[in-house]
Amino acid sequence: MEELWFASNDIRINVLSRLPLKTLLNVKCVSKQWYRLISERSFIRHQSERKEFKEPISGFFFQERFQWCDDDIKSISYIPVDTEEATNVQRSVFNFLPQSIVLLSVSNGLICCRSCFPSPQPVVFICNPLNKEWVTLPWPTVPKQSSLGLAFDPSRDTTGESTNFKVVAVHQNESETEMEDWYFSYDVYSSKTNTWTRSKEICQCNHNLFKNKGIFVGGALYWLTDGDQILMFDVQNELSWLVSVPFPLGAFDSMPGVCIGESEGKLHCVLITECGIHVWALEDYLDLNWACRYSISLDEMEAENSEFLCNVQQRMVSRINTAPWMDPLAFKDGLLFMRVATKIYLYNFGTRKMEELCTLSMLGPNSMISPIVLPYSMSLVLLDQQ
Repeated sequence: MEELWFASNDIRINVLSRLPLKTLLNVKCVSKQWYRLISERSFIRHQSERKEFKEPISGFFFQERFQWCDDDIKSISYIPVDTEEATNVQRSVFNFLPQSIVLLSVSNGLICCRSCFPSPQPVVFICNPLNKEWVTLPWPTVPKQSSLGLAFDPSRDTTGESTNFKVVAVHQNESETEMEDWYFSYDVYSSKTNTWTRSKEICQCNHNLFKNKGIFVGGALYWLTDGDQILMFDVQNELSWLVSVPFPLGAFDSMPGVCIGESEGKLHCVLITECGIHVWALEDYLDLNWACRYSISLDEMEAENSEFLCNVQQRMVSRINTAPWMDPLAFKDGLLFMRVATKIYLYNFGTRKMEELCTLSMLGPNSMISPIVLPYSMSLVLLDQQ
């Protein structure tokens, strides 16, 4: 029967590559021949190039951070978003790695992470949690507070022989010529050369990186700062500049909640204030052209999600000098992972509906302030042992 339905490998690839990844994983069990086919690099590359079958978000990784201590928290929670199943926080996703890690960045199914500090010889891991493969990179000659961003495009960087990616380490330096003047510099790792190199590019900026994660969109990495700017680094051309956010953060009465993310191949900026929830897309980073994608008042949001929200406007305004009562933590493909008081929700901008995922108490005692949150979509991509 298999030979009748699939007379050639091309037909098999064309049909199987259209299946959702969860279905595809089950199909691998049909026969040894299908297992080998789905595991081949040529099939994985073909499947990743199908833009019309973009893999949806499967969940979010969540890691606590100490605020007044240099040591790291080792535990990592994975929160699935499959509404057909009860939310079950998982904590063993990265057990296949040889040591405990801190999450740094995610890019098209690959995760960038590092050794937990203190560590005598810290390393960087690039891994795929789905197939439990990983490669190890040496830690660059940068401070441990540096933020690392992963740049991986499966449609361009997956060939028949290897999987190519770049890692960018950004760190802040004090100018030697001017008082109280700071700039960002960059170290770039290329999997093609297996080496770190110091980029000649720098970017003058007196702000600190905020929420500490690099978002890879359209060939560039973006980091949110605690000012009114987003730091951008063009990975291919090694050029960097600052992108102004579409709103002045100081213009609001209460402390706004803000994050950046990716949707439809564009950088997005999410803002939650007493005025409501707003999402902008960066249409052109050269012209700094932002377009408003969503604008929803708090009253509208509460009316549409009354089982989760109550007196939102009053609660937002009352939080003037403390952490935002409603804080956006990660945004991806029209889905917002957000904290409201002491609970975690998923907000779908398409349906304008909220779904309760878990409580902060399920994620740990240090989960309120500045956690590391990464959206994750599964991928079959293979990694080359180095």
